[in-house]
Amino acid sequence: MRIDFYLRFRTQFGQKLAIVGNISALGYNDTANALPLSFFNEDFWHASIEIDPTEHNSLHYRYVFTNSNGEVKKEAEKERIIDLRKNNSDIVVIDTWNDESFYENAFLTAPFTGVYFKEAKGKAKKTSGFTHQFKVKATLLAPNEIVCLAGSGEQLNNWSITNALLLQKQGSWWVLEIDLSETQFPVTYKYGIYNTKKEEFVAFEDGDNRVLHYDIPAKRTVLHDGFIRFPNTGWKGTGVAIPVFSLRSNNSFGVGEFTDLKLLVDWSKEAGLKLVQILPINDTSATYTWKDSYPYAAISAFALHPIYINLPKVAGKKYSHTIKPLAKKQKQLNKLNEIDYEQVIQFKINVLRELYELDNLSFISEKEYEAFFEDNKNWLAPYAAFCFLRDKYSTADFSRWKTQSVYNKDEIEKLTSRKSKQFKSIAFFYFVQYHLHLQLKEATDYAHKKGIAVKGDIPIGIYRYGCDAWTAPELYNMNMQAGAPPDDFTIKGQNWGFPTYNWKKMEEDHFEWWKQRFHQMSNYFDAFRIDHILGFFRIWSIPTDAVEGIMGRFIPALPVTVAEIGERGIWFDFDRYCKPYITDAVLQQVFGSNAETVKSTFLHPNERNSFDLKPEFDTQRKVDEHFALQEESDHNKTIRQGLFDLITNVLLFEEQGSDRQHFHFRILVESTISFQHLDEATKHKLKELYVDYFYRRQDEFWKHEAMKKLPALKEATNMLICGEDLGMVPHSVPEVMQQLGILSLEIQRMPKNPHTEFFHPKDAPYLSVITPSSHDMSTVRGWWEENREKTQRFYNTILGEYGTAPFFCEPWVNRAIVLQHLYSPAKWCVFQLQDILGMNENLRRENPLEERINNPANPYHYWNYRMHLNLEQLIKEKEFNKELNDYVVNSGRA
Repeated sequence: MRIDFYLRFRTQFGQKLAIVGNISALGYNDTANALPLSFFNEDFWHASIEIDPTEHNSLHYRYVFTNSNGEVKKEAEKERIIDLRKNNSDIVVIDTWNDESFYENAFLTAPFTGVYFKEAKGKAKKTSGFTHQFKVKATLLAPNEIVCLAGSGEQLNNWSITNALLLQKQGSWWVLEIDLSETQFPVTYKYGIYNTKKEEFVAFEDGDNRVLHYDIPAKRTVLHDGFIRFPNTGWKGTGVAIPVFSLRSNNSFGVGEFTDLKLLVDWSKEAGLKLVQILPINDTSATYTWKDSYPYAAISAFALHPIYINLPKVAGKKYSHTIKPLAKKQKQLNKLNEIDYEQVIQFKINVLRELYELDNLSFISEKEYEAFFEDNKNWLAPYAAFCFLRDKYSTADFSRWKTQSVYNKDEIEKLTSRKSKQFKSIAFFYFVQYHLHLQLKEATDYAHKKGIAVKGDIPIGIYRYGCDAWTAPELYNMNMQAGAPPDDFTIKGQNWGFPTYNWKKMEEDHFEWWKQRFHQMSNYFDAFRIDHILGFFRIWSIPTDAVEGIMGRFIPALPVTVAEIGERGIWFDFDRYCKPYITDAVLQQVFGSNAETVKSTFLHPNERNSFDLKPEFDTQRKVDEHFALQEESDHNKTIRQGLFDLITNVLLFEEQGSDRQHFHFRILVESTISFQHLDEATKHKLKELYVDYFYRRQDEFWKHEAMKKLPALKEATNMLICGEDLGMVPHSVPEVMQQLGILSLEIQRMPKNPHTEFFHPKDAPYLSVITPSSHDMSTVRGWWEENREKTQRFYNTILGEYGTAPFFCEPWVNRAIVLQHLYSPAKWCVFQLQDILGMNENLRRENPLEERINNPANPYHYWNYRMHLNLEQLIKEKEFNKELNDYVVNSGRA
């Protein structure tokens, strides 16, 4: 059997097309062995293969595009399937490229296929045999609507809309099988919509007629016509964002639990919302202290956090007597305005151990557990071993363990085997993860039944002393720290402390760790937010001897060379530019009356008539460790910060191993005293080079870096992907995200246009998520009181109100901001729950400063925010819920 492939595609010089599939002739789905296509004419590329149909029931294939830079990109279409069982005759396939940027592909992701859109059904025209198979996709059909087709010629009913041919739904395709052997070519046709309930034609698709130019000799022709051409930006949804730990219910134990998600879903349904968004829920139990409240520092990228478990559900009726004595403690913890993390986790772990002893390992014989373990054993067994060793040695810092400090797979398999003496201790962690899985799965399944999708969050980093770093340290740069450069909210930058990713190593096995991560997340989530998607282009990388994020630089990045510096007429002095610039004038400016004390204690003079830091104080980490042993006082804090500032008073960082040839600019170099003490001519030349370094030379380079990673990662999941693209955004980021169909994040007070102070919701792109605030910011009400002048400008320019802005964010102001977002063209509008409640005088919290979840400027923030009212109470607020529902419906987001 011969199969001819014709692909509609127009290329430019240097670009290539190929085809991969599930047979040897198509490379067994390996793009490295893809079958090249040849240029056929201005409209088509072509390839042909010979195949024995007796060896295959069906052919699955996709097209692959390679640009002039050698970057490979698969099309979005994953369901090109040819049934080879119907006959042994030659087949001609005429295909349309499905680009990942097409809006319609978003409607084929998990929230839509699994939650929102019910499977449509149609009636196919009966044929004894067929020569042509028309296939098209339609993603936004209304109830009772199916796809139909009409066209030229008798077989296509001469464009009769009363006798339009009805298509049958097969998977994601609408299909029509028809005999065109007596038809005169070319054939023109269009798809349309037919209402089965009213039994009438609704409308033709937009655009010109489709044309089948000629009948290529074959017994069967298959046409994959892509998407039906109807407006594809009409669907809009609204969601609520709140961390699980912040939920409050009558039945939880001082912290939100997975079971509370059901109540949140019930309220969301009442309010007309379609999505629930949460923060990361992975286990962060490194120390069992409040510091573990930071949800982005997980000891496992896969394990769920025990704090979210509901104890009565674990106990069941059989062991309910274990839970009853805790009623008093539960009541006490539930009354707290904020989470007492340490009390909650300690009580839960103690009770879980008691329940585990009562269970006596009977859970491991349950079929559901066996399936859970089999699906997750690649991460679950190492995680359990890690937790066992963490508790045994009272630290998560595996470098301090007396045994197993270096992960050995064979030894850990022995340790975790059922024959091991430690198995019962280790299996406790299986028990906990199993019950967490059951409870989260039950909650998300409940959400789906209610028509609510669930959106998770993938942190950009991994914890330095966690299971992932222990088991595969080669996947990470353990000598660096990830963070973010300075912005309006964190003037010293952010240092998250996480090791950065070793992308070259990850690429060797085609990003298997990420694929496993997505697979595990897809058990519960329909969509997810990629935290700091800019990290896939370049990451802000900080040496481990630094404390402040301002000491970082972007990696990878194209450096500035000594030759470049010289070509611009700058006399390069390594010590002046690359070492902390410390003179008497600088010391006076930084320390004032304390300058002499600092000089004698922390510095020594050098041959350049300036000063160097003594070796025991020459890094921020050393300074930090020194002052950690001193009395805590305002004076010591001032000296500590001043020394930090001296260490950051440099212009360039040398690239390691470059022998003083390659350098990277310190961020905000103009703000340094070192820069200010240069002559005007050097300042000007250095500033030009700085602008080129950060804003010109890197952009294409970073784009290529992202295109090595993101397409492969997106390929691994059918969840809807949203990227948190905030901060110092390279110009290529919007282009790459648009190409890949990844939704952007738009926040009103963090505009991406540097020439505007605020982002207006009406300007949002369709493939975006918009919100007035995120968990890293103050809420609308809190922000309103932070800067009176800024608030006034917002009031007049964005809200369009005249006169003086209210001093406090009154409910009507909060409501106006919410409504602005609801009426935006963005596909998704997601609000923090606090911003929704801010519309109501009686439901919102009294003090808006207590509504904030996190302050990224404080690396030691305690993440203990809780709702101030119970979800049961919120569900009963019928008048408010009806008001919110009306807003959602009237804005077209129902």
